[in-house]
Amino acid sequence: MDYCADVNPVPSSKCVRAFLVWTVLLTLPVCLSEVLMNTRLETSDLRWTNHPAEDPQWDEVSGLDDESNSVRTYEICTRDSPSSYWLRTRWIPRRAATIVYVEIRFSMMDCSKLNQRHCRETFNLYYYQCDRDEATPTHPSWMENPYTKVSTVAADHLTGNEKRSNVKLLRLEQLRRAGLYLAFQSQGACMALLSVRVFYRKCPPLRRAFASFPETVPHSLVEQAQGVCVENAVTPPGEQSQPPSMLCGEDGQWVGQPTSSCACRPGYEAHDTDVGCRACPAGQFKAESGAAGCEPCPASSNTLIPGSAYCLCHPRHHRANSDPPHAACTRPPSAPRSIVSQTNDTSVTLEWSEPLDRGGRVDLSYRVLCAICGTTGLVASCSPCDDSVLYRPAQRGLTVGRVVVWGLRPHTKYTFTVQSLNAVSALSQSEPAFDRVNVTTSRDVPPPVQGLRRGAASETSLSLEWNVPVLQNQHQILDYQLRYSPKEAGQWQYVSSRSSSVVLTGLHRALQYQVQVRARSQAGYGSFSTASVFNTLPEGTTVCLTVCLTVCLSQDQNSNIMVSIKVYIDPFTYEDPNEAVREFAKEIEASFVKIEEVIGAGEFGEVCRGRLRVPGRKENYVAIKTLKGGYTEKQRRDFLSEASIMGQFQHPNIIHLEGVITTSCPVMILTEFMENGALDSFLRINDGQFTTIQLVGMLRGIAAGMKYLSDMSFVHRDLAARNILVNSNLVCKVSDFGLSRFLTENSSDPTYTSSLNLSILILTCRKFTSASDAWSYGIVMWEVMSYGERPYWDMSNQDVINAIEQDYRLPPPPDCPTSLHALMLDCWQKERSNRPRFCDVVASLDRLIRNPASLKVTHPEGPSPSQPLLDQRVPPPLSACAIKMERYEQSFLQAGFSSMDIVSQLNTEDLLRVGVTLAGHQKKILSSIQTLRIHKAPPTLLY
Repeated sequence: MDYCADVNPVPSSKCVRAFLVWTVLLTLPVCLSEVLMNTRLETSDLRWTNHPAEDPQWDEVSGLDDESNSVRTYEICTRDSPSSYWLRTRWIPRRAATIVYVEIRFSMMDCSKLNQRHCRETFNLYYYQCDRDEATPTHPSWMENPYTKVSTVAADHLTGNEKRSNVKLLRLEQLRRAGLYLAFQSQGACMALLSVRVFYRKCPPLRRAFASFPETVPHSLVEQAQGVCVENAVTPPGEQSQPPSMLCGEDGQWVGQPTSSCACRPGYEAHDTDVGCRACPAGQFKAESGAAGCEPCPASSNTLIPGSAYCLCHPRHHRANSDPPHAACTRPPSAPRSIVSQTNDTSVTLEWSEPLDRGGRVDLSYRVLCAICGTTGLVASCSPCDDSVLYRPAQRGLTVGRVVVWGLRPHTKYTFTVQSLNAVSALSQSEPAFDRVNVTTSRDVPPPVQGLRRGAASETSLSLEWNVPVLQNQHQILDYQLRYSPKEAGQWQYVSSRSSSVVLTGLHRALQYQVQVRARSQAGYGSFSTASVFNTLPEGTTVCLTVCLTVCLSQDQNSNIMVSIKVYIDPFTYEDPNEAVREFAKEIEASFVKIEEVIGAGEFGEVCRGRLRVPGRKENYVAIKTLKGGYTEKQRRDFLSEASIMGQFQHPNIIHLEGVITTSCPVMILTEFMENGALDSFLRINDGQFTTIQLVGMLRGIAAGMKYLSDMSFVHRDLAARNILVNSNLVCKVSDFGLSRFLTENSSDPTYTSSLNLSILILTCRKFTSASDAWSYGIVMWEVMSYGERPYWDMSNQDVINAIEQDYRLPPPPDCPTSLHALMLDCWQKERSNRPRFCDVVASLDRLIRNPASLKVTHPEGPSPSQPLLDQRVPPPLSACAIKMERYEQSFLQAGFSSMDIVSQLNTEDLLRVGVTLAGHQKKILSSIQTLRIHKAPPTLLY
């Protein structure tokens, strides 16, 4: 390594050109550099190569520098000769550098003082790159090529009456070979090369912002150097995991500040500003990484070693899981004091005072334990009370020193234990501190109820009855209390009844419930009966008297068990449509919904994106359809009917209904939020960006959703890519179930008249079935494989109907696999019974997905009998290519691509030149051009 240094002038000893050999003092900025060659340090002959060899003009001479050290120089002074004289250095390895600097110190005679006709005051510098020392007196050739010219060097100071030298610093960049030669060319100059230094610059090792950066050689204007966090420094949690970086300039100086998220890790703080980290001393800690310093340990804690991220608690002291690391350590509380009991028949009130020592915490609570005591033989024993004993306000988590206990047995001895607890009680190895009191109850209560049984059941209700218990002392049963809960859930709900039966409603389908009942007399409640388990019925087994349902029952030949199949229930068959909404859609509190932005408009009002936050559930995004103000009752019913339909479906490829808001304004329908929106626009935006297997995966999801709807005997009627929504995981879900109400209100004059569904009406004799949905699914397949192209393009409804009646079908989109177009044609069979069922479609797509090679076979260019075009009156390129590239029309015309001969010769480079940069668009246009060649169609049909 060499640091820039000062240089003093020393005269040469050569008598003929003594006036040329000298140097001056130069002061350079201190910089870290790596020297590749420096003639000032040479003490013996340099042995550079002269050309021409037969007439060498560059003379090597010796001199003394400012420190009286011997130095070697080269001089030349040709007289009245315009010839070129070359001087080449030895081979210079470039090491790690791609940018090299050449510092030349030289003196130059003033031509006006020499009276020479061909005198020049400049010389040329060249270089030649190679991977090894391969130069000879004749190789490389002594000319500008193969040499590379660096510069023509002119003197700033000419030697005349005074002696002044020149220093030039030249830059060589983009070096790639292992080394190079420098060559000096004189064409009449009278000069002396005092010294030549070749070096490259590099940034020195650096520690800054708790990051360490290595010695870095710049290969361009600035070089980004990667560093690492210094010892005991880390990237804080939650930060981007990018390594520290800093820019190294080509001048060997670090530029700006580093991009570093390094910080002292837990247990360490900054030392020497931002250079290093030191351990926290004993008795101090630092819990998190960052710029904060060490802190003294909180009360009742200490550290054992330096560099601690937390302080250990003293014996019998603890820190709760919810306590931050800087919280003091605390103890469990002492026992509650002075328990007082007051018995009232079969209930008791307990009161007590708080403990003397809270343990240093404020989160004090109490727990009450109940034991029933008796004598077995000569031994007194106690056992825990059963769950017939009730507590008000609670048995656990009490924050006040009072509780009422009831449901006790008469004439029974009880022991009540009151424990003091706080957040560290569970961490203590000792039992919670407590106090006890003994209580004996009086009066007789009813015995446990017997014979609990089920009378009837439905999907959402249970009818229960039981035996009337026999009482003593002429007491009467006043009423009964029944509690029930989903089995193993343990969340009891209570109902009361004056008779020995009750009907439980609002239950979940096909679920087991545990039920207990107890009687109450003037003496109070008896104990609950033993828990009994009853089942509600599965879905589809309840007969709705207001709805005509077709229930398909299949009999298992082996077990003779009747199996029910769920079917769709039309909400418009309800006498009160609001009842269908209550039956199938969950009501949501308006306060749980926050609308964030409007993302569209629907038939009834705005469509918004918002957040749904139901207590106890994770917050999630939802799509919100709103009913605009001033609506009629019919509009409200029509709006909510879609929720009544959607709420009956549960499938991963059907849009999920979150619920409705009907008790406040505006009325809303909430569904899951699909980030990528409608499938047709999503495909158009991402034209050509998906693989065939990805597109088939989307089609498989749509088919699976339609199979589910078909199995439920539901006909969608408006299946199209615009009614398929796509989430962030590319899962496609069927949506928009509102069309059924319009087509069923007046099927002879449907208000929805798109060419797609109108053609289905004609083919199906105005009757919608799953077969008509299968036709629509074939159109969806075509839309997906053409990346959202509009089916039938701009053809009128009548043209579509005429074409279909003449057995013409849509052609395959560009690059569409033959197997997929064959499936489309199956869906477009004129005879409904010949179209595939959705279970067949799903099976076919699964086979294609399992055999990807089958998706690589595509149709040949041009029409064929197996792939009929639309009506031949429609221009073939329009029907066969369907590319809709209107955006490029002006670009094509401006470029002169307006004749058939020119358009038919276009290639990819031509398309790039007119601005067609998307690969998908290039593929479509080139495919269309191929069809143009076949049909000789006008080129304007391209756009």
